[in-house]
Amino acid sequence: MNSLDWFAQLLLAGIFVFSGLSKIFAIQRRVKTTAHTSLSCTCSGMPCNVVLAIALVELTGALALIVPFNLWQPGILPLLGAAGLALLTLCACIYHLRRHESAAPIVALFLLTLFVIIGRWPQ
Repeated sequence: MNSLDWFAQLLLAGIFVFSGLSKIFAIQRRVKTTAHTSLSCTCSGMPCNVVLAIALVELTGALALIVPFNLWQPGILPLLGAAGLALLTLCACIYHLRRHESAAPIVALFLLTLFVIIGRWPQ
């Protein structure tokens, strides 16, 4: 694994940590302003529980990319984290395309996750 792989992995982790934390803080702001009367996030058109689950998956995948912890084999946890984030970005791309929105940034994230998966693939 060379330095370009590490850079891509850290960039991907940073993007998903920022995205997950911003979703969690947006939910907290939304719940405080509505005074617990409505738990639907109108900014994304999804319930707050679904947005919270997506944020937790993003944070878990990002932490799996950067935490140096070996479960079974060396490097399997970052590979699983990148695979989970790739699946998440693929689902997000389909969601945005169905809503007739631009999916270009999500496709770029998907390609970055594929780059990390290929870079972390055991030889």
